[in-house]
Amino acid sequence: MAQINPADVPKVTLGTGEQIPCVGMGTFGSDRFSPAQVSAAVAGAIRCGYRLFDCAACYGNEDQIGEVFQAAFDEGVVERKDLFIMTKVWNDMHQRVEESCEKSVRDLKCGYVDMLFIHWPFPNYHAPNCGVDSRNPDSKPFSAEEFASTYRQFEALYDRGLVRNIGISNMTIPKLEAVLPLLRVKPAVCELELHPCFQQKELFDYLTEKGIQPVGFMPLGSPQRPERDICEEDIADLQVPELRSIAASHNCHPALVALKWARQRGQIPIPFSVHELEYVSNLKAMTEDPLTDEEMAVIATLERNNRLVKGQVFLWEGANDWHDLWDEDGFIVGV
Repeated sequence: MAQINPADVPKVTLGTGEQIPCVGMGTFGSDRFSPAQVSAAVAGAIRCGYRLFDCAACYGNEDQIGEVFQAAFDEGVVERKDLFIMTKVWNDMHQRVEESCEKSVRDLKCGYVDMLFIHWPFPNYHAPNCGVDSRNPDSKPFSAEEFASTYRQFEALYDRGLVRNIGISNMTIPKLEAVLPLLRVKPAVCELELHPCFQQKELFDYLTEKGIQPVGFMPLGSPQRPERDICEEDIADLQVPELRSIAASHNCHPALVALKWARQRGQIPIPFSVHELEYVSNLKAMTEDPLTDEEMAVIATLERNNRLVKGQVFLWEGANDWHDLWDEDGFIVGV
């Protein structure tokens, strides 16, 4: 296996002063890969030089990934302090954050988590693998008070040292404006969908101005996302001619151009692959052959408002469609 020295992978400094790698390994198998396949990829990724791993309780694979972490610690491949392990509290655990976090820590065999996220900003639960038309009758619009109540549980875990940093995810500017004044410990990062045809520039700029580090999921436009999340109007980022042209000039796959763009723009991408050649290439791309300013400017023109994770399953009774989740008109819908 090719190895990249973790010291050669650039670091990003959080608002807390803590440094984390500029790229991580996602662990969402997208319903296409088994927990065994995902955990095997994590094992390979540790050995090839990855140190940042993005996990979540609802991915259903934290116990298998924990076995991989434990084996790597036992074999001396890596020490716990060298890994940056992130996980998330699922929507049905917003009032049981401590229980959720402690289970993730046990499953991941990691002692503490470096980042704990509120996975979605509302407790609208849906069952794993449900269809896109599935709706939970208990779903409700976003509530700043409910969010702050959940977040206070995160702050208690932060005070305990069980959580080193707090993260938020799938937020909008109106939601952030409503909740940031209510929070004692500022979120260190915000995880959001980011790829060349969905750049979320206004939200990206807002986060960076607030000193909240953007972490980009689906950085390749997620060609492996679940079937239920694929719509006819979706754009395949990696097929866009401008991206393919830049890739040809760098003699590399368009996926690596998307990751280089993410890194140079200032977000932390968390690509996922079970294939060694791909995840090694993804990490190596962060250490060599950067894009030119002209190429970055070309990619800046590729914005197509191409949101791929629409969140339909979280809609509440009375909502129009998935657009209501994202406050596109500048106010929180349903409040």
